[in-house]
Amino acid sequence: MTRSSRIALQRNINAQTVATGRSGTGAKRRHNLKEVAIVGGGVIGLACGLALREAGRPVRILEASTVGCGSSHGNCGTITPSHAMPLAAPGTVARALRWMLTPDAPLYLNPRLDPALWTWLLRFAGRCGRRDWLRGGAAKAAILQASRQALPDWIARYALQCEFVAGGTDHVFRTEQALAAFDGELHALADLGIASEHIDGAAYLAQEPALREGVVGAVRFPGDASLRPDRYVAELARAFRQAGGVIDEHREVTGLRQDRDGLHVRTSQGEVSASDVLVATGAWSPRLAQALSPALGGVRRAMQPGKGYSITYARPSLAPRHPLVLQERSVCVTTWADGYRLGSTMEFSGYDASLNPRRLGALERGAREYLREPLGPALREEWFGWRPMTFDDLPIIGRVPGPAPIWLATGHGMLGVSMSVATAELVADLITGGAPRIDPAPYRLERFG
Repeated sequence: MTRSSRIALQRNINAQTVATGRSGTGAKRRHNLKEVAIVGGGVIGLACGLALREAGRPVRILEASTVGCGSSHGNCGTITPSHAMPLAAPGTVARALRWMLTPDAPLYLNPRLDPALWTWLLRFAGRCGRRDWLRGGAAKAAILQASRQALPDWIARYALQCEFVAGGTDHVFRTEQALAAFDGELHALADLGIASEHIDGAAYLAQEPALREGVVGAVRFPGDASLRPDRYVAELARAFRQAGGVIDEHREVTGLRQDRDGLHVRTSQGEVSASDVLVATGAWSPRLAQALSPALGGVRRAMQPGKGYSITYARPSLAPRHPLVLQERSVCVTTWADGYRLGSTMEFSGYDASLNPRRLGALERGAREYLREPLGPALREEWFGWRPMTFDDLPIIGRVPGPAPIWLATGHGMLGVSMSVATAELVADLITGGAPRIDPAPYRLERFG
């Protein structure tokens, strides 16, 4: 963002804050707007904070650790409307059961006595019919496409230096069976306006010399994009602070109370008063919900942590030109100016905090099947993090039922970066009483009963 545009933005924020401040009950004149307190400093919390600042609201982000330390840090940084179809799909349950005794399978369920997990899995299984799959795909596509369309403007407006590339993503296949099985998803995506193109194996190998022989075909999604997620989060934090937002790191939230003066967030460093509270804590939302409000019980029932892994290396000399999904092994490969990452896998093992070498090894083995230089010359980081998985694979966005102005922006699964801008704009619309840019109905907490 240029100096002149920052000044213009700040004048706009100041004018709105003093003169017009709006609440969820409509616009009204208030000279002393209280802050919106956002709990969680990941990609969703930061993006929502930035959108609310632009809408004229004072905002304070409360982060228990450091900005972007969770799944915002270690994911593969792809922006993928192509991932609109839900994980809850026909055949997923049977596949997961087959993989249950294979600890390095792409989707792994750690068999254990956990009533909350098994209840979640039963609800997940109930959403795996084709009708629910198509309905969920339409709702995911709406927020993914809105976010993808708005992201370039955000990057330009705030001068976000995050290695954004609008070059698409490629799904690569080594078996005709897997390629044919992907057709059903491609047809469903096409019906949602998400384009793809098939590339013959020989032609694709000529385009992508990083791949080994044996590729039978590839599917390119030209509308996808990519960025470097750690830099994206750091740049959101910078832009938010420049817009007048406040970030309190190492400030854990422990509770919430309401009185005639509004909401008061209890933290490890004392209370913070707020007009509204937005919970954007990703996979930690079910645990925090219990401490904040009985009205958040639906979050605990709807979500489970899904553990993902990634390995980051220095960039190999022969690196893929596009972000790749190695389809049969469910491994994502992304390349940046000076880095290279293998990521993915989904493991349901609760909040287990161990770094499973077998899961990391599965990423490397998958890469070796497809790539001439599967590993970079130097290992930089081995990482795991928990994704916030709802059983219908849709985010939870909107106001919590009840008198307290508590809001949610969580449950984005594997697509928090992809959905960040549209989520932020929708949250700002809802909190300030503006007309929502996308229909909020599919993402409300009330859908869980």
